[in-house]
Amino acid sequence: MVFRRSLVRELTATAIALFLVLLGILFTNLTLRLLGRAAGGTVAPEGILALLGFNALFYFNILLSVALFLTVLLTLSRWYRDSEMIVWFTSGQGLTAWLKPILWFASPFLAAIVVLSLWLSPWAEQRRLEYERQLESHEELSLLAPGLFKEFKQAKLVVFIESINSFNGNIRNIFLHSIDSEKDSTTVARSGRLEDKPNGDRFIVLEDGRRYEGKPGTADFRAAEFGHLGRRIEPAEARALPESLRAVPTTTLMFGAGATERAELFRRISVPISAFLLVLLAIPLSYVNPRMGRSLNLFTALFAYMLYFNCSNIVQSFIAQGRFSLTAGLLIIHTIAASVVIAMFHRRLSVFGWFSRLRPA
Repeated sequence: MVFRRSLVRELTATAIALFLVLLGILFTNLTLRLLGRAAGGTVAPEGILALLGFNALFYFNILLSVALFLTVLLTLSRWYRDSEMIVWFTSGQGLTAWLKPILWFASPFLAAIVVLSLWLSPWAEQRRLEYERQLESHEELSLLAPGLFKEFKQAKLVVFIESINSFNGNIRNIFLHSIDSEKDSTTVARSGRLEDKPNGDRFIVLEDGRRYEGKPGTADFRAAEFGHLGRRIEPAEARALPESLRAVPTTTLMFGAGATERAELFRRISVPISAFLLVLLAIPLSYVNPRMGRSLNLFTALFAYMLYFNCSNIVQSFIAQGRFSLTAGLLIIHTIAASVVIAMFHRRLSVFGWFSRLRPA
């Protein structure tokens, strides 16, 4: 009982710390990516927070899988380095005695990974795509950024602004180019602002500027000065959602007959299976040999994780190409991984390791 409580207590503390660190890395990466898109004018600034939440929820299953693997690995490695493992071994606790408390600790994480992989991650991806479509169709004016040309396809208008005051919404040095009734028109103004009417129409109001219509050098070319000019900005039509298998519900993928649907279903099923096998693999990999350094097992674990991840991607591509069936792909990659886990346990439990049969009796 003391053994189990001590192990679970340290696993919990390590898991919380690792999850917060990995979550901070994930949020930093996603925030920088979304800020880059907002600076480029492809995402409205007020939509960054919602998109950040949807993107983070999509990657939570991978985050939990990595955190669970590192938690078991780092906790048991510390026990080996501090000779606590020797104390437990001499008290009659073998290596297989770690399986029950570790699996008991990991079971809530594994259940969460299953729910995230099969249901919540596709839902988050679907909501992200719909939210981006809404931002594009209803908040197109909010994508105006100083120093960038912005095209409004529905209004056949190109807008460039030099600067914008974030407090009162006033715009300085505006350039507009549009096609009205098959005639080119260019408008420049010193200042302007955005206005919303009660009926929902949106206008860009220009002040103190000039308007040029037609082609220079022709009879229909004319120029005029104005003190106040308004131009209605029609909202863009809602575009169709891009095809993304990551947003398709799992139940739909199960009844899909295409190879790409089976490949995506393989990816979703493989995440919880690989998380379970990596937890078991972390137990023998956590062994630390003082003569070979304290970090060798960490590099070995990193190599094993990357190899497992890349092999899963290769099998997924083979399923998408029609070379493997879904069942064959799942059996091949995860049976090999399970065999490696069994071999590593055998190496740690046997007296002479893998070459025990070569030793003299």
